[in-house]
Amino acid sequence: MRPVHQRRTTCRGCSAAALSIFLELGPTPLANSLSSSGDEIAPTYPLDVALCSACGLVQLIDVIDAEVLFRDYVYVSGTSDTMQAHFATYANDVADLLSLGPKDLVIEAASNDGTLLRGLARRAIRVLGVEPARNVAALAESNGIPTLAEFFDESRGREIRRAHGPARAFIANNVLAHVDDPVDFLAGARELLTPDGRVFLEFPYLGSLVERLEWDTIYHEHLSYFSATSVAALLRRAGLSALDVLVTSVHGGSIRVTAGLDGEPSRRWSELLKNEAERGLGSLEVLTRFAGRVKENAEALFELVSSCRRRGMRLAAYGAPAKSTTLTSYARIDAHAIEFAVDKAPWKVGRFIPGARIPIRSVETLALERPDLALLFAWNFADEILRQQSAYRAAGGRFVVPIPVPKELP
Repeated sequence: MRPVHQRRTTCRGCSAAALSIFLELGPTPLANSLSSSGDEIAPTYPLDVALCSACGLVQLIDVIDAEVLFRDYVYVSGTSDTMQAHFATYANDVADLLSLGPKDLVIEAASNDGTLLRGLARRAIRVLGVEPARNVAALAESNGIPTLAEFFDESRGREIRRAHGPARAFIANNVLAHVDDPVDFLAGARELLTPDGRVFLEFPYLGSLVERLEWDTIYHEHLSYFSATSVAALLRRAGLSALDVLVTSVHGGSIRVTAGLDGEPSRRWSELLKNEAERGLGSLEVLTRFAGRVKENAEALFELVSSCRRRGMRLAAYGAPAKSTTLTSYARIDAHAIEFAVDKAPWKVGRFIPGARIPIRSVETLALERPDLALLFAWNFADEILRQQSAYRAAGGRFVVPIPVPKELP
């Protein structure tokens, strides 16, 4: 039987024993392990972030068994209007860039409910999803997207190629950060590609995390936090070449890296690498300053919530995303301060944010209960939420974003 928790002493990207911890967020529950009862005591695990001085990869050193984290998953892409629109555009971008047709195969690892692949299937392009969460893979199948309920790695890539043939495109969104051996994962992508095939990797960008103080996006599922520089090194080790990059606003600031078996990098890619070097993005000095700002923000958030409660104000939260677990844990916010959180996902309603024990209710509850303030835990969907919650705002309800500085939205 594998242990639930292990602690690394070497870098997951290059295997060097060169890890320096710069941020300790303390014992924290698993982000998406929503509690079924307000009395449930959620197990906690260390949440320490380190820099590898050898390759520049920022990473967690505490690893939770992937079977525990991902076999029964609560995040579904199609819940958000923002993500549906993003993936529809993304699908068209890939199809147009590679001039894909009915004979071409596109494979997506961690394909979730198939939201992106549906956009390609509508254009009569062959698609196959690989999704380890059995409940989410079944949802994708019910939506007409063929999906393997498996984890992806190099051996899986070879198996899929034997069964389905080579792929013109391999897509991996918000998943490379989830794997403990990213080089093995990327080698699986290499095994699948046609000679002219392309790999598309989209993930939250380390530069955005540091500059915008998005520290709540650090949780046990996210084992790595990538810069262009650190991803380039991983791709080289897997036998792939980084070719291009697109900066997107999704999830608070992401980048989409295009890679292939060979080819010359674009000017955009070269400029981003140069920019990172000039900013010292992968330096311990920059990251240590970031850690200090995180502590200041958590203290400011705790003081805001405490002050509101002392004045008799009623507080709620919008969203119960994974990042709400880190935020509430490190900022010491719980159900004594936040009466409830609301969320659009029906499978979250009736459960509780782990550790904080904040009950999760349907989004309609916000307008019915009319708390004075709602903390925007799902701040990456702020524009969408503000549009949808016009009734609550018209009744005098106010939203507060927690980062980078707690402030009320106009």
